[in-house]
Amino acid sequence: MNRPSLTRFALLSMAAALLTILLKATAYFMTGSVGLLSDALESLVNLAGAIMALAMLDVAARPEDDDHPYGHGKAEYFSSGVEGTLILVAAISIAWAALDRLRHPQPLESVGVGLAVSAVAAVLNLVVAIVILRAARKHDSITLEANAHHLMTDVWTSVGVIAGVGLVGVTHWVWLDSVVALAVAANIVWTGVKIVRDSVLGLMDTALARSEQEALLAALAPYRTEGAEWHALRSRQSGARRFVSLHVLVPGDWSVHHGHQLLERMEADIRRVVPNVHVLTHLESLDDPASYDDMALDRPVSNPPSSGEQVST
Repeated sequence: MNRPSLTRFALLSMAAALLTILLKATAYFMTGSVGLLSDALESLVNLAGAIMALAMLDVAARPEDDDHPYGHGKAEYFSSGVEGTLILVAAISIAWAALDRLRHPQPLESVGVGLAVSAVAAVLNLVVAIVILRAARKHDSITLEANAHHLMTDVWTSVGVIAGVGLVGVTHWVWLDSVVALAVAANIVWTGVKIVRDSVLGLMDTALARSEQEALLAALAPYRTEGAEWHALRSRQSGARRFVSLHVLVPGDWSVHHGHQLLERMEADIRRVVPNVHVLTHLESLDDPASYDDMALDRPVSNPPSSGEQVST
């Protein structure tokens, strides 16, 4: 699989996080708003997530080696898992600060200027999130996708905080600032949980997406008209790379060459409908009962027939 280096997008995310931390911290010190403080805290988490993404994208880009014959793609799941966890940590921190301010309310100052500064930070995050999300979809990177969703969460956080602080400025109901911060914390929990869930599924070798499985079966179906069948079809994803394996059964009187040509065509068709896929096929005879003993992941231990011995049918 040839995929260009994606670390430049992690560096872009880091630069955006540093700038938005500066802007949001300035807005917080100008207004004293706990909502703006919560927004700044989430940008700090964005920075930590971007640093982790940079490290893991570098690892994932390494080619396969003797110790990692299937490549290093799963490193991306560690990055997205950490990012999702950091989002949850940010939500807890925001809720804690909001509850404290709800018990000890304080008036806000310089609301207009503070909101303007926060709005600039939100627009910056939105632009960077869109760029990174497009790159994630183009290059099939779960790390960049998690980072982009985190930035979009930050955008929605900023929108909510700006609305809340603006309402405080109009109504002078100081408690609204804390309520908005709590609502923001509850909202970003869902994003964090989803990212962690997707990372765990990837590490657990979950099968390909339903749409890709359907495309795979559709590509195999025509080969039944040629007398072939298959079983033990398995799939999984490791970062951007997919893996598909299956046992192909053909009539026992076929030559090895004939069977091999069929496998080559089947593998080519699978690669056409499933992106970035490594296909492994195993040729078996439809007429040999032993061909049906290995459909499960673990095959029972048995003594193979000796040289020249015929297998009964």
